[in-house]
Amino acid sequence: MRSYRKELWFNIPNRRGFVNITPDVERALVESGIREGLCLVNAMHITASVFINDDEAGLLHDYEKWLEELAPHEPVNRYMHNRTGEDNADAHIKRQVMGREVVVAVTEGRLDFGPWEQIFYGEFDGGRRKRALIKIIGE
Repeated sequence: MRSYRKELWFNIPNRRGFVNITPDVERALVESGIREGLCLVNAMHITASVFINDDEAGLLHDYEKWLEELAPHEPVNRYMHNRTGEDNADAHIKRQVMGREVVVAVTEGRLDFGPWEQIFYGEFDGGRRKRALIKIIGE
């Protein structure tokens, strides 16, 4: 069995944003040379997420709106976490809801997706460099 590791780096200028990273993960899979196995993609920061869904602008807008209703950024004094001097408690909650990682089967050298599935990086406390990890194992 072989393994391959690659980091993707992001600097989302806004507080929140979604990036379709499927092409980056597919390139990493080709670089790995692995034809059968598993591909893990995870956010390496506790205020960011990796998830799978449809790449449809309306859906991404709906996520943005729903997450902000679920865990609004302001007022920042509503969260005990922010009493430490932070202002990102909402980002931690949004990450918990959207998830840390995804695992996709690799079959015949391709990501084995269902219809419309794409991999996204979700940022909930942007403005600085963050990363996601791609780890592929198999043969």
